[in-house]
Amino acid sequence: MSEQSDELVFAAEPETDQQKAADFSSARWKLLVVDDEPGVHEVTKIALKHFQFQGAGLEMVHAHSAEQARALFQQHKDIAIALIDVVMETDDAGLQLVEYVRDELKNNRVRIIMRTGQPGVAPESRVIEHYDINDYKDKTELTKQKLTTAIFSALRSYRDIMSLEQTRIGLEQVVHSTASIYSIHDMNRFVTGLLTQVMSVVGSGGDAVCAQSSGFLMGCCDQFDADADKVISASGIFAGKENMPIAEVVDETVLERIRQAVKTRENQHFDDGSVFFIHNNLGGHGIVYLSTPCLENENHRRLIELFCSNITIAYENVSLNQEIEDTQKEIIYTLGTVAEFRSKETSDHVKRVAAYVELLARKVGLSEAEVELVKMASPLHDIGKLGIADNVLHKPGKLTEAEFEIMKTHTSKGFEMLSHSKRPLLQCAAVIAQSHQEKWDGSGYPDGLSGEDIPLYGRLVAIADVFDALGSKRCYKDGWDLEEILDYFNQQRGKHFDPALVDILLNNLDEFKAIRALHTEQEEA
Repeated sequence: MSEQSDELVFAAEPETDQQKAADFSSARWKLLVVDDEPGVHEVTKIALKHFQFQGAGLEMVHAHSAEQARALFQQHKDIAIALIDVVMETDDAGLQLVEYVRDELKNNRVRIIMRTGQPGVAPESRVIEHYDINDYKDKTELTKQKLTTAIFSALRSYRDIMSLEQTRIGLEQVVHSTASIYSIHDMNRFVTGLLTQVMSVVGSGGDAVCAQSSGFLMGCCDQFDADADKVISASGIFAGKENMPIAEVVDETVLERIRQAVKTRENQHFDDGSVFFIHNNLGGHGIVYLSTPCLENENHRRLIELFCSNITIAYENVSLNQEIEDTQKEIIYTLGTVAEFRSKETSDHVKRVAAYVELLARKVGLSEAEVELVKMASPLHDIGKLGIADNVLHKPGKLTEAEFEIMKTHTSKGFEMLSHSKRPLLQCAAVIAQSHQEKWDGSGYPDGLSGEDIPLYGRLVAIADVFDALGSKRCYKDGWDLEEILDYFNQQRGKHFDPALVDILLNNLDEFKAIRALHTEQEEA
């Protein structure tokens, strides 16, 4: 049994919210007292009643046997210090408990102070050498002051261990988050992912907003337009305010902080939040505002600084990638429009066809990558018309058989123009150019393919192209009424067109009509 001393005292705990992400500025320190003498527990509580470390008090947890202590170690993951008696149920019960904590629970964070009233049973030199403990005290010598000193020392050690653990976990999160953010190539997804990863790095929820400059590729890094810069992603009290001007989302105090961050091109930290600034060399910037006390923690702040410095390069890459993609789209639409102008059709025909194709592709279940590919390639479906003579292409009346044979060559001409490229986009456009005039029953051209032998991309564009062409006025015809168009598609279901795709068109007609109305308004405007 343990011996009791009137000078004996105990201390207690950090009440960390999460053991591996403790906020030491607000934690209480948890102390486990393990002793089979009830008096030891009482004396300890009295002695450490007013103990404070870094502005936080102690929370004591009590076990009167090693067996009870095992259960408490499993239940309380945030025990900072354990004061363990050596002799309890057995002469080495306390030592076996130490082995259980270190070897089975793999808990190397808790600071263990062994106490004994019978030093001859477990000599200090042997215990210190063979057991992973942090201090060894003889109860007869453990005065209130010495116990307090031991606990101060142990808490400093525990605090430093947890700080290192927190930093390690944070660095792992920075590495993971940076890798994740580098894989994103779309700017909106990048900025949204940025907010998610920032919150993940600090290990906190809370109120946050992420915005992107409106003049992304044209403005200056040190300019901020609160009425034009849009919220891309938000959480907490800002949730649901995406796509709104930042001026309508945050108050004037926050706006001034954002202006300062953009002007100085530096992160700004305040007692109640932080602004993180990210920019690219093309003149664009993004900001993340966090209204959360978690950034009072210096470790969190340094980790976010590290994360932001790393993702600045990713932001630059996404910016360049977006610029390349936007330029590519414009070139393709321009080439498609040139072909349509040669045949006296409107430039919005190619835009509507692309939008119809996107909708069909998504409804048929293609991946987002394929949807984007076929949408971008579809404007080049008639690029081969650039090789058709004007007297055939612009003839207002019906073509002769010989003229129609010439017109039919626009498919193969388009394929020849595009197929030399190894780029997936132009390869897709080549397939579309060659196959969009094929018919489900095999009566189309240039190869007389039928059914599913016709490439899916060509079948998608065939429906989109004809649907728009029938409703549009041409030099040789007026536009059809919607009822006439639907009758035609019902008649040609399984003849000209893939029946499954016709069904998708008819079952989602309102969405197709909305696309036509949108682009018609733009054209008229």
